[in-house]
Amino acid sequence: MNADIRIDQLLPAWQAFHASTDIGPIRDEAHYQRMTHTLNTLLDATVGNENNPAMGLVDIVGDLIEDYESEHYPLPAVAGVEALKFLMDQHHLKQSELPEIGSQGVVSEVLTGKRALNIRQIQALSKRFSVTAATFL
Repeated sequence: MNADIRIDQLLPAWQAFHASTDIGPIRDEAHYQRMTHTLNTLLDATVGNENNPAMGLVDIVGDLIEDYESEHYPLPAVAGVEALKFLMDQHHLKQSELPEIGSQGVVSEVLTGKRALNIRQIQALSKRFSVTAATFL
């Protein structure tokens, strides 16, 4: 990467890019919805290929969405099972839709406090919901 940035070349490129994509810090709910749509379109285009050139944009748009969500939709300060219940509700998930934990019976036992989450389950849930592992402790 060239350390000498040519602002005279960068600004016109940025203005054209921004005008055509509206990618930038999220201003309001309508912009948030457009950015979410943009992210989904980019993810569809990359087809899970980490080497796809669009992955840089996926990272940028994802970070902008994460910043907006953390300010406007913060997760409540709860621990473990309550956080899992909240995330399940937010994502409209049923017990049978959490293979990271196990069977529907195992999920039921976790949600009722009869069984604790193990490290593997916590790591998988953390990855699935893009939250820290501490969320489930």
